[in-house]
Amino acid sequence: MTYSVARVNILRLLFSLALIFTASKSFSQELLFDSNEIIDIKMAFSIKELRSITNDSTFTDELVWVKSPQDEWEEMPIKLRVRGNFRLKNCYYPPLRKKIKKKNRKGTMFEENKNIKIVFPCSRSKTADAYLAKEFMAYQLFEEVSEYVFKTRMMRVTFINEDKKDEEEEIIGFLLEDDDDVADRFDGEIVKDKRILGTLLEDLPAVRHDFFQMMIGNTDFSGLFKHNSKTLMLPGEKLVPLAYDFDMTGLVDPPYAQVSDLVDIENVTDRLYRGFCREKEVFYGVRDEFLQKEERIFEVVSNYEEYMTSSQYRESVRFLKNFFDILKNERVFENQIVLACRNY
Repeated sequence: MTYSVARVNILRLLFSLALIFTASKSFSQELLFDSNEIIDIKMAFSIKELRSITNDSTFTDELVWVKSPQDEWEEMPIKLRVRGNFRLKNCYYPPLRKKIKKKNRKGTMFEENKNIKIVFPCSRSKTADAYLAKEFMAYQLFEEVSEYVFKTRMMRVTFINEDKKDEEEEIIGFLLEDDDDVADRFDGEIVKDKRILGTLLEDLPAVRHDFFQMMIGNTDFSGLFKHNSKTLMLPGEKLVPLAYDFDMTGLVDPPYAQVSDLVDIENVTDRLYRGFCREKEVFYGVRDEFLQKEERIFEVVSNYEEYMTSSQYRESVRFLKNFFDILKNERVFENQIVLACRNY
């Protein structure tokens, strides 16, 4: 009897230790997009060199350091290259893509993310971080109204600028999920070689996407020409839009913002609905969804007030409030959205 009790106690002890080990292991392996906590990252490279020797297919070997929960810098070898179009040509900090070998990301938060996009502020100005934070905020707002999104994670970057005699700069940026990782989450695939008409997209995801684009004042996208928009094919050959790149919007309104010649507005802060026509009931159903989420939308905005000046924050709130005013006014809603939809 004594042996039996002792054996039971030993088994209980072993079980408890196993639980502790499993918990600690899962904590240490928290994946990149499992948390909204800001990541501390240190990077060192020459921007000039990166621009000159990398392109869509050529990477350079670099190192990054990621701060652990124990406040220790952990070194990670990566491959890095420039990407993008407008910001690559016009911004001081180019948008980047990093690739991490399987052996280097194993057991880290990056374990499931071989490829990751990096978004930095455009310039070195004092207000650059505010515009970056507003763009990141747009991604968070999109998560409130659609399930088909690119996941993001904000990072605080200590950048050692090798072009400036190893000058250290403190900037914020964010990591953006890779296209194929989004597709894997939904057991789907990104449509790459076909032009997809907007009318072929699933009604509800498409209209939620289009309302969101109008909410943030974005006209700089095209699903047909795959400009700042991807098409995700779900099981059953259902097609849904994936939006990204929200800097050229009325909500962010950076100094370099430009309006496309293809749309009839003068400023990015002028709203224009660019969605395709659907059954009227779909428009009204999505309108109700957005109105139900109005309070939550402004809660998300308040989370990023610390990154903006008081005037920038007030303008962000005012800009979004104007969109909800459109939804609440029956006549304006009909004129600016329902009757303004595109047939082609």
